[in-house]
Amino acid sequence: MLFCPTCANLLVISAETGRNKWSCNTCPYEFPIEKQMTTRTRLKRKEVDDVLGGDEMWKHADATAATCDKCNNNQAYFYQLQIRSADEPMTTCTQCAHQWREN
Repeated sequence: MLFCPTCANLLVISAETGRNKWSCNTCPYEFPIEKQMTTRTRLKRKEVDDVLGGDEMWKHADATAATCDKCNNNQAYFYQLQIRSADEPMTTCTQCAHQWREN
């Protein structure tokens, strides 16, 4: 993007006379394009935070007696996660990491 040095508005490419030029829509500024103008900027991606805490979350998680439908284990971790307007508890099996909700 280029900006007008006179009024600081964004310049647009115009081809009214058969030749390409940068022109300002607000003032009479024009700049002829005589060669290819390109620049490339590599953006650094932002690191994504693990919202749920990752594997460290389970070190201090609360456990309860619950039966897993997949492996019949009798203990599960539980945590609450707000995904809509109300808090809903989520339960995770301590053995096979199967997750389920109890309403």
